[in-house]
Amino acid sequence: MDLAELATKLQSGDRRSLARAITLVESARADHRAQALELLQALGQQNQALRIGLSGTPGVGKSTFIESFGLMLTGQGLRVAVLAVDPSSARSGGSILGDKTRMEQLARDPRAFIRPSPSQAQMGGVARRTREAVALCEAAGFDIILIETVGVGQSETVVAELCDLFVLLLAPAGGDELQGVKRGIMEMADLILVNKADGDLKSAAQRTCADYAGALRLLRKRPQDPADYPKAMMVSALEQAGLATAWAEMQSLANWRRQNGHWSTRRGQQAEHWFREELRRGLLAVLDQQPTKSIVADLGLAVAAGDVTPEAAAQQILRLLHKG
Repeated sequence: MDLAELATKLQSGDRRSLARAITLVESARADHRAQALELLQALGQQNQALRIGLSGTPGVGKSTFIESFGLMLTGQGLRVAVLAVDPSSARSGGSILGDKTRMEQLARDPRAFIRPSPSQAQMGGVARRTREAVALCEAAGFDIILIETVGVGQSETVVAELCDLFVLLLAPAGGDELQGVKRGIMEMADLILVNKADGDLKSAAQRTCADYAGALRLLRKRPQDPADYPKAMMVSALEQAGLATAWAEMQSLANWRRQNGHWSTRRGQQAEHWFREELRRGLLAVLDQQPTKSIVADLGLAVAAGDVTPEAAAQQILRLLHKG
């Protein structure tokens, strides 16, 4: 693979080259990993797109919202990349990767790019290499990057370390309004959108929106936000209602963070977070190599047999690494 040619084509906006580059960074092969790191280093970080994370429980209408929202953005002349994370089977490891089939109109839009990726057992609702895919989309010149998470619930907060704005989609009449005051995904959200606010569900959506708006007032305000954020709003992806207002709120918050210095500070914190994550993964990979691998395997058998506690076994490995 000619990495220089791939980088040049990708920076010119060639969609096929972008798809090839994402496949490269997602590969687990050692030689591909080395090439991926070389490519990312060559591309640099000159371009900065607006990264929007989108989460919500399955069935809330994330794909429908993304298609309607994405088409609105491309209609304004913006280039939109969608990185959709699909859950992988815990047994077979496979994923359906059917997000493009649920966004037929957006998938045909020349200003849009949709890439489904398997979660590969990565916790937190994102794929292991989503951050690198985001960097590739930025290098390809996209203005907006939408990161659609798996949709698993309260613990799905890793996407907040990938995006500039975190949007939580909720369904009307979902029950358990106590979720609104629970810590976790709620306190990470910058904007809460109650979807499906149409037809028979419109009145239920109004009540749900009011409930969550009240719950948000109980959460501690964040220093990187204006006084009236986070907000709860109603939208209908099916009828394209409320999308323009939601987009205006997103732009307003992003501009406020840029003007007050929170944007660059947050990007720096996110980069440090991913440095530490990569370091942790690297250390685990070291443990998977000989001679440590056999020691770990032996201790694993001892833990399974009940001869040693998991904590004591882990301490033995850590002492071994420290001596090394």
